[in-house]
Amino acid sequence: MRQRVLIAGSGSTLGQALMSELRLQGHEVLSLSRVTHDSPTHLSIDLSDESSVQPVAEFMKRQRPDVIFCCTGLLHDQDHQPEKALRQMSDAWLQQNLNVNLLCHIHLARAADGLIRRQQPIRWISLSAMVGSIGDNQLGGWYSYRISKAALNMFIRTLSIEWQRRSPQSVVVAQHPGTTDSPLTAPFQEGIAEGKLYTPQQSAQRLVAVMSSLTAEDNGHLLHWDGSRLPF
Repeated sequence: MRQRVLIAGSGSTLGQALMSELRLQGHEVLSLSRVTHDSPTHLSIDLSDESSVQPVAEFMKRQRPDVIFCCTGLLHDQDHQPEKALRQMSDAWLQQNLNVNLLCHIHLARAADGLIRRQQPIRWISLSAMVGSIGDNQLGGWYSYRISKAALNMFIRTLSIEWQRRSPQSVVVAQHPGTTDSPLTAPFQEGIAEGKLYTPQQSAQRLVAVMSSLTAEDNGHLLHWDGSRLPF
């Protein structure tokens, strides 16, 4: 069935691959990113800023997406790598992780909140990470990234309860897309086992497959790239 799918963070490697895969499968694609281009199906916006909520809400009201992917994420930048030890933490880097890995998703959800209707279910997929799982953490390190993704997972769990009460067929999940070949993972690929680094196209195909198979029973869970459940 043809769906209208909104990709937030569409300028990312995985966001671009998702848009291509969705169009290939016949879906209609809407997009949000900081990139400026002239299209009625695209909104240029910085989701980390709370002032984005109202214009994104108006965009969604006009476009009425059936599915929302939030692909915004931060692991490193030119000045920071994931912390290996507590002494490497700083408030500023933790806050930047929270801005991108958590607040972007919260602001997008606040913008979408007005769409939630009992007879108009919506599917929401926030791209999270297995390293945000408290139960799965056996290695330590990566403090700011793990903290921000764990907070995102709790937000998704809480949001799923509210939205399913208001719209029983709506589904809200967090999903680990698998380790994808992209600028986000580039500094860490040497230690990845053979066959465990996926192309953007592979990851996009899997995400769309899970999107199409989501049911109300998946609501509120952290999913692996294949749709199986991961521990929070």
